[in-house]
Amino acid sequence: MSRKLMIQGTGSDVGKSLIVAGLARAFANRGLRVAPFKPQNMSNNAAVTADGGEIGRAQALQARAARLAPSVDMNPVLLKPQGGNGSQVVVRGVVAGQAKARDYQDWKPRLKPAVMESFARLAAASDLVIVEGAGSAAEVNLRANDIANMGFAREADAPVVLVGDIDRGGVIAQLVGCKVVLAEDDAAMIEGFIVNKFRGDPSLFDEGMRFVAERTGWRALGLVPFFDMAARLPAEDAFSLRGAREAAREGVVIAAPLLPHIANFDDLDPLKAEPGVDVRFIPPGEPLPAEAALVILPGSKATIADVAALRENGWDIDLLAHVRRGGRVFGVCGGYQMLGRLIRDPHGMEGDVPQALGLGLLDVETTLTDTKTLVAVSGRALAFDAPFHGYEMHVGQTVGPDCARPLLRFEDGSTDGARARDDRVMGAYVHGLFADDRLRAAFLREIAARASPLRYEYAIDETLDALAAHCEKHIDLDALWEIAR
Repeated sequence: MSRKLMIQGTGSDVGKSLIVAGLARAFANRGLRVAPFKPQNMSNNAAVTADGGEIGRAQALQARAARLAPSVDMNPVLLKPQGGNGSQVVVRGVVAGQAKARDYQDWKPRLKPAVMESFARLAAASDLVIVEGAGSAAEVNLRANDIANMGFAREADAPVVLVGDIDRGGVIAQLVGCKVVLAEDDAAMIEGFIVNKFRGDPSLFDEGMRFVAERTGWRALGLVPFFDMAARLPAEDAFSLRGAREAAREGVVIAAPLLPHIANFDDLDPLKAEPGVDVRFIPPGEPLPAEAALVILPGSKATIADVAALRENGWDIDLLAHVRRGGRVFGVCGGYQMLGRLIRDPHGMEGDVPQALGLGLLDVETTLTDTKTLVAVSGRALAFDAPFHGYEMHVGQTVGPDCARPLLRFEDGSTDGARARDDRVMGAYVHGLFADDRLRAAFLREIAARASPLRYEYAIDETLDALAAHCEKHIDLDALWEIAR
């Protein structure tokens, strides 16, 4: 019979996703069939599944940690914030509609059956399902009809382990405060707690662990040091990008404007992993660096809103100056759409603005469609004469003279993308291109950057193994197995 265990947090970004990934690999290393599950996620970083849907990027990483192919059942409800239309609601991998935050509360009772059916399917095929909560366990204002945290735990009879983040300060109050504000029946679902992201001498927090255990009645299950290799793994959402800037590195500078609705920005992770490259996400209010050899416009969940934000920040002027200096520009998905002359939205997919001028750096126009393309692809990058693999995840069709110079040719002979006549401005719909070592090396040569012998996909698995060892060392896995039921 399958066991289940739910990892909830005292807040967002406390490390729930990373801990679930580490536990999934650690228990899989013990020979168990492990499946990750997140009933409801909110993220514009998504992945295409083998069954033709989309789920949160974190659940795809957790599936990889568990040595499984990602499935829509692992994240049955995905909310993708989308400009003026609130959030796109994806149910079992397929867009079900759009909802404002308040309206979404009325969706929850209708979504619960889909959530429970997906969970039941995973449980039937697994020895252990590790469930990840969303946001904070203590969001009592959202408790009615909850499907993400305690509402799900009660419905599935899943014991809960609560994770707090000591790095942000106040972890004792985080954990004890959750016990105080939760309803008695909800608090009774919590069996233990983990303190995450600790730095320094762990003995200095012995008394803190005892205090929390005494005040809550929960078992202390681990004091987990900060996992420095976490930056190598794809992030769940853009929350981490909006904090402190990373120090500049030696190497060729690649800049990416940090737009409000940035999506699937993990496309840049393989470039960040290259020692000869300095990838910089540029926050609002700062100019694009003049020393950049390349500017990448990443994906967007609201292309029209983001091209407006790009102009509000003066980045359109920076881009034009960058191109005049001989710099290169690469657009991915929504970023590709922004590079064209015009973006039309006849179906109101992104809100009430029917069309917007693009940047005019490519001679193409885009019409947003009411159907979404979700498919894994492979083929050859014509501009770099290198093979590639990746995935499409977009609404919209792009046409125009520059499409006669496509960037990519798929295995079936069809093409994607467009290039300017001088090949200095280009874009395509395909995500994940730079994860292919062969294409990345060819691409870096084009911008005079030194390509390393990095094997990116191998490095991800190596990091997951290190994360599993980290969890084995600092979390009582035997106690977790005992708690799971």
